[in-house]
Amino acid sequence: MGKTIFDIERLQLNPESVQSPTLKGPRRLRGHRRFLKGPIPWEWVKKAGRLPGKALAVGMTLWLWAGMKRSQHIILSVSSLSEMGIQRNAAYRAMKELEGAGLISVVRHTGRKPKVTLLEAPED
Repeated sequence: MGKTIFDIERLQLNPESVQSPTLKGPRRLRGHRRFLKGPIPWEWVKKAGRLPGKALAVGMTLWLWAGMKRSQHIILSVSSLSEMGIQRNAAYRAMKELEGAGLISVVRHTGRKPKVTLLEAPED
């Protein structure tokens, strides 16, 4: 067999045939921006929106934490509600309203944070 000559020119790409890369999928948010992760059932939102006081704001905070924890079970802290301008007593009243409407269940223990479970909105 004869000696093969290696032609490097033959391996070069033609610049006209090369496409620039495109971004695929959603861009990641920079920093620590929070967002509500859905889907959040519209029936749940409607029912919470009809309740008095800060029930809807507390409900949206619960959905925020449920999305971050990837769980329907949340241990609620008053500090997580303070950024929404909700004070402790208003939060407790709102949780009672949400619980009474069948949107959440709450396990309370003296001296500990309440354990909240998000429920499906009951039929009207």
